[in-house]
Amino acid sequence: MKMETVKYEISGMTCDGCARTIERVVRRVEGVAEAQVSYREKTGSFAFDPDKISPDKIAEAIDATGHYKVAGAITDQKGNDPQPYDLIIIGGGSAAFAAAIQAEDLGLSTLMINGGLPVGGTCVNVGCVPSKNLIRAAESLHKASAPPFRGIHARGAEVDFGQIIAQKRELVGSLQQKKYKDILNGLEHVSFVEGHAEFADACSEVVNGTTTYKALKFLIATGASTQIPPIEGLKNVHFHTNRTLFEQEQLPESLIVLGGGYIALEIAQTWHRLGTKVTLLQRSAHVLSRQTADVAEEITRHLREEGVEIHTGLDFREVEEKSNIIQIRAMQDGEEKIFSAEQLLVSTGTRPNTSALGAERIGLELTPGGHIRVNEQLETNLAHIYAAGDCIATPAYVYTAAYEGKLAVENAFTGAGRKADYTGMPWVVFTDPEVAGVGMDEKEAEAAGLPYEVSRVDLTDVPRSLAALDTRGFVKLIRNPESDRLLGARIVAPGGSELTMELSLAIKYGIPVSQLATAFHAYLTLSEAVKLAAIGFGKDVKTLSCCAV
Repeated sequence: MKMETVKYEISGMTCDGCARTIERVVRRVEGVAEAQVSYREKTGSFAFDPDKISPDKIAEAIDATGHYKVAGAITDQKGNDPQPYDLIIIGGGSAAFAAAIQAEDLGLSTLMINGGLPVGGTCVNVGCVPSKNLIRAAESLHKASAPPFRGIHARGAEVDFGQIIAQKRELVGSLQQKKYKDILNGLEHVSFVEGHAEFADACSEVVNGTTTYKALKFLIATGASTQIPPIEGLKNVHFHTNRTLFEQEQLPESLIVLGGGYIALEIAQTWHRLGTKVTLLQRSAHVLSRQTADVAEEITRHLREEGVEIHTGLDFREVEEKSNIIQIRAMQDGEEKIFSAEQLLVSTGTRPNTSALGAERIGLELTPGGHIRVNEQLETNLAHIYAAGDCIATPAYVYTAAYEGKLAVENAFTGAGRKADYTGMPWVVFTDPEVAGVGMDEKEAEAAGLPYEVSRVDLTDVPRSLAALDTRGFVKLIRNPESDRLLGARIVAPGGSELTMELSLAIKYGIPVSQLATAFHAYLTLSEAVKLAAIGFGKDVKTLSCCAV
């Protein structure tokens, strides 16, 4: 298909929002492949199929808005390329938006090119926001149905799953508008193009195979997608990932969750609490395979007590679908097992979205796992190209992606040379009880050659948990006995994520564990578990009174 481009001078625009409106109007016209409008330059560039539409029809579509008028066509008599942007950002998620905001603060002319998920990326569309909303819905139902107090009698809550999904969609739509679209429209120096971007050369991006954009520097922030394991027959059956499961309006009677990471555990418990029979299948010896066995065993025990069926140590052989039922055949300890369910969720880790970037065309280095290789300043092997977020092999969280996006732009344009620092970074698995961590665990301390010792307090010794009649879990601290510095912590506790910032700051700023042990912690708060665990390095907390120091 032969494409042509026309550029018009456009009057009537008063802000970047006007430019976005014209782009939307023209993109709806049949035969138009791409539209890029600049409020600052008062121009619009449009790629079109001359066999389907003429340039005059594009001008008529703009004039028909009643607000904007085509003042005339623009031609470059010298045949020069248009002025390149200072920065092109490839992606539209957390890293991309943090980068765009930083670029705006620096006054950089910036183009954001987003394809795949809508603006906001994984977090707001198919990750953090929808999953936590559904987790809280299931938690409300669980608490209403199974209160721990003898004098409270559950009446039996009803579930309208379609309404839960509808409310989730409303929340996602609201946050996408307020925190992404409205933010983007308010950035004076940032333009936006929807489409797939691929490097034509080291200084040019081609969008949707038609329109070329140039820049002095680039930031790749293309995120990641679910890694589909090479199990025989899997690609021939209908299965869900988090991108599709959260849109289902009917609750399945049964669900197999393939995987044992944090997404798998969160969804398994949520769907079980909402009324689905859930079977979780994991290849590794235990769920959360990167964590120590005590953490994995603790959360596994509580999930099983609720009714989630969990099988680990599986060697998957085949997946097939018979009469709308999915069956998975696996070996476990030399014995064949067959698991069946109405639906299947694949949650077996992620892969970086880098295969369609044209990396090989420009010599951009990737790791064996497909991540973009970067140094500590987030610079690739090409000095003018940076990368951030889930497409690089750093901790894959929304807050680290945002941190990296901002840092990359700062390093690229100010010469700051700042290194990415993840010291004391907290993380959370939003199961109930939650699993959370900061810093190193015992295995990591040993691998680093550091001396360490461990203090663990079970929630059966924490007054807040006793009063709530919910003593599931523990708090474990790992310290360097030679320096009394905290190396790390692992938590399994209802609401345990709220403890992570105290511990994160203790690690980052070198607060001695002895100071955590003597600091005031409000009585009957969960944070007392940190104090008790810190005391536990020198005393048996079981011998202390409730508020002893």
